[in-house]
Amino acid sequence: MDPPSGFILWFTGMSGAGKSTLSTAVRRRLEGGHSVEVLDGDEVRTFLSRGLGFTRPDREENIRRIGYVARVLARHRVAVISAAISPYRESRNEVRRLATEAGIPFIEVYAQASLEALVQRDVKGLYKKALAGEIPHFTGISDPYEPPESPEVTVRTDSESVEAGVERILAALLERGLTAQR
Repeated sequence: MDPPSGFILWFTGMSGAGKSTLSTAVRRRLEGGHSVEVLDGDEVRTFLSRGLGFTRPDREENIRRIGYVARVLARHRVAVISAAISPYRESRNEVRRLATEAGIPFIEVYAQASLEALVQRDVKGLYKKALAGEIPHFTGISDPYEPPESPEVTVRTDSESVEAGVERILAALLERGLTAQR
């Protein structure tokens, strides 16, 4: 039996929307049937994109780097889970296009939550500071966040349980023949 094919599962959403929570839960469910790697936005900024700021060109370069690493891993039959804000639609579409051109399945998951829910969840108080003008270039407040136009899965993390979201993500993978697990 051939090992499962690699793919890219790309989580996007504003800070605190639940990308890391969902990606961790999906990783747990995929392990055993797949080789799985998670490219978490915060970790990538520490180890792969150190020195990049939060200007649009720097954010786009960060996403290009994540996309490149994701493609390299997926070519080697790894299930790659990226959990990065990736605020610009154009950058996400470029990552999708390059993956598709390389024959790598790309599934976009939009972790969506209302601004009110994000502010309530924010234990560090970053949203309150950003809303007060104390943090420049804060995605969704003083910098744009462009929601995906047609993600394969949208999880309303302010009204849907993590488990329900994970089940829908796994169903999308199963539907595409990328996993046998549910």
